[in-house]
Amino acid sequence: MGEQAPTNVIAVTSGKGGVGKTNVSVNLAAALARQGQSVLLFDADLSLANVDVALGLRPKWDISHVLSGEKTLQEILLPGPGGITVVPASSGVARMANLAPAEQAGLVQAFSELEQPVDTLIVDTGAGIDPTVLTFTSACQRVIVVVCDEPTSLTDAYALIKVLNRDCGVKRFDILANMMDSEWQGRQLLAKLCNVTDTYLDVNVRWLGSVPRDEYLRKAVQAQRAVVLEYPRSSSARALLEIAARISAEPPQPMGGGMAFFIERMLAAREKTG
Repeated sequence: MGEQAPTNVIAVTSGKGGVGKTNVSVNLAAALARQGQSVLLFDADLSLANVDVALGLRPKWDISHVLSGEKTLQEILLPGPGGITVVPASSGVARMANLAPAEQAGLVQAFSELEQPVDTLIVDTGAGIDPTVLTFTSACQRVIVVVCDEPTSLTDAYALIKVLNRDCGVKRFDILANMMDSEWQGRQLLAKLCNVTDTYLDVNVRWLGSVPRDEYLRKAVQAQRAVVLEYPRSSSARALLEIAARISAEPPQPMGGGMAFFIERMLAAREKTG
């Protein structure tokens, strides 16, 4: 990829499924692209691989074909709505969590040879604390944890933060409250979470924002569209666009440039969690 500015590498993750994590990933990608950024959305939820479903895409090839040597990363990239580019995953490719040395080298090489520069890489991880999730999440510069107003959501979010901190050395977490009835409700969730993290962990847990319950968001999901593109004036779209603006206002940490750096960090993280 040559010399370029550092890529902003963001993990969107959650302690449990069903909190709207992939929908957040898709819409943040679209919102950042609307700001003129070059955005790559990497579907790292290898057990479900649902970014393509959320966007109504039908990939013929995916990351498993890159690992097998059948395709280059450039060849599997899918154009998504609003100018984003998608790296599709493949359901059930569990060997991604246990790559052979040759596959590790091949993946690093594949990302390093991407032709276009990328301003922001959004990594939509799986939910929970399995090694694959920890590997992808801890390789990113910024970790967004999506929560909703369910006791298990907060409990599992705390478990995820604890493991990422203890085993992977992650210190900073941004909390995004999804499907909220009000901003106050979201901040109450943050307060509950911080009561525990402040007591037991040495981490920085920050408020990123909340996304309200919204009929237009439900319609967009059913239509396999990004709400920020389909209904940009809806309350959920406005909230997601504001969150994207906050992300853009904070420059990426100077941890290295390009996609190869992310993958190298991912593989190093796998050694820690393996």
